[in-house]
Amino acid sequence: MERPEVARRRQASHGLRRCKGGIYDVVKYHRLARRRVDVAGPVDPTDWNSMARDAVSSRGRPSIYDVALRAGVSHMTVSRVINDQPNIRESTRQHVKRVIAELGYQPSSVARALASRHSRSIGVMVDAADHYGPKNTLLAIERAARETGYTVATFSMSGEEGSAREGFADLAGHGVDAVCMIAPRMSSLAAVISAPLDVPTIVIGDVEGDPSLITVAVDQGYGAALVAEHLTGLGHRSLLHLAGPLDWIDAKARERSWRREMDARGLAPHMVVGDWTSDFGYDVGARHPLVESVSAIFASNDQMALGLLHGLSTRGLRVPEHIAVVGYDDAPESRHLLPPLTTVRQDFGAVGTAALRAVFDALDRQPVEPRQRVRPELIVRSSSAPPAERA
Repeated sequence: MERPEVARRRQASHGLRRCKGGIYDVVKYHRLARRRVDVAGPVDPTDWNSMARDAVSSRGRPSIYDVALRAGVSHMTVSRVINDQPNIRESTRQHVKRVIAELGYQPSSVARALASRHSRSIGVMVDAADHYGPKNTLLAIERAARETGYTVATFSMSGEEGSAREGFADLAGHGVDAVCMIAPRMSSLAAVISAPLDVPTIVIGDVEGDPSLITVAVDQGYGAALVAEHLTGLGHRSLLHLAGPLDWIDAKARERSWRREMDARGLAPHMVVGDWTSDFGYDVGARHPLVESVSAIFASNDQMALGLLHGLSTRGLRVPEHIAVVGYDDAPESRHLLPPLTTVRQDFGAVGTAALRAVFDALDRQPVEPRQRVRPELIVRSSSAPPAERA
């Protein structure tokens, strides 16, 4: 015959096992279990632990009610501990934390949002996500967000009309606390300006002249100035800039800075506008007539520089013996080109950290510096050298 205390435990545990995982069911069977035990008589604390384990194993994932049951406190007490609220005895706080660790309980982002009034989620709108700069900026923001306990909801714009409106609506549906807009092109920047949001919005791009925007970016003008200083310091006086598409904000900032640097030195600002691709760089290196009259070329990204090296070789020009080449980005493969490429390194990690810091300051209603810039670094390798006479 079954012993009375075993029967009590079986009945109470049975009530918990019937739980389907919803909050209503958990509360109902939690109360049912306690009522059955109260009627049947006192139960040893170790029995409550056993019942809590039974309830967890039946659903697979522990809930806040499992923690409360195991710790012998109310679910509101557990919630206050999770959200680090005051007015809880330290001994109780530590006890609940031990139970949370034992059960492996992880608070849902929804529950934490209800308690803190924040979703702890950042929305990221990204234009041209398949390009080097936007892709690495997105990855940097995601890393910085994870390190601070935030999740990231991402929307990649298609470039079609209405894509930005769709993206903003999608992120609003996620209830994000703030939006970071990776806006490499003027069209994506216009979308931010024309559709202001009700949450803090940070623009990732080297935008000039709009004090209403909070912008975080690599200082592209400074990077182009580093290249100009490096090449002219080597003695080059006839230089060509292979620019990126000028509807791209970063490409325009580099081109504008390059012109300033050439004007300041009394040099002609020779320029060809490209499309970021290695194929375009190859065509310039192999066939463009300006190449014959310059001793150095500054390509606005490493992909065009890669094609440029190939094209120059088909023309019988050796780098750097006949012509110097400098790229921009410090893409992983740039150090393995022949010759290894002198280039400008962008610190995307610092950009992601600065963007998240701006978000948190805005959420805390603290003053936010509207224009934040991260300075890039010139990486000198074998592709740049003083000019030499061509045979």
